[in-house]
Amino acid sequence: MTVVQNLMVSRVFGRKAAQSLAQANVESREILDFVGLDGKENVVARNLTLAYRKRLELGRALASKPQLLLLDELMAGLNSVEVEATMRLVQSIRDSGITVVMVEHIVKVLMGICNRMIVLSAGEKIVEGPPEQVVSDKRVIEAYLGKEAEYA
Repeated sequence: MTVVQNLMVSRVFGRKAAQSLAQANVESREILDFVGLDGKENVVARNLTLAYRKRLELGRALASKPQLLLLDELMAGLNSVEVEATMRLVQSIRDSGITVVMVEHIVKVLMGICNRMIVLSAGEKIVEGPPEQVVSDKRVIEAYLGKEAEYA
C-alpha cells in the first residue's frame, strides 16, 4: 500500500472514524504533512527509508485519533540528525495534548521529551520522578553503569 493508503486505513477504522473515503483522504494528507511525509503520499511504504517508515508508523497511530500514544524504541536505528527530527515530532505530538508513554534507551531523547520517568531494572521499578532527579539517582547509575561508574 502507499503511504496515504496506510493512513487512510487508520482514519476509516480508528477512533472517531472518517465518515467517507474522501474525508479520510483529506485528513490523512494533513497528517502526512504533520509527520513530515508530504510529497511521499504515493510512495509504496516498503520503499521508504527507516526514518520515513518510523514517521509513517507515527502517522498511522495519529490517524486513529489516540488520546494515549505508546512508543517502543522509536529512535532505534536512526542517526543523530534523524533522532533530533523525530524528537521534535514527538514533542509536537505531546504538546498537542496526546499523552505519550515511551520505552527508550537513548537518555538524550528521554531528557528532551519526558516530564516524568520510571526506570526499571530486572522488571522492577527502581525509581520514578523528574528526569534530572532520575538520571542522577544512585540506583539508576548502579543498575545501568555498574557500581564502578559512581567512582569514575
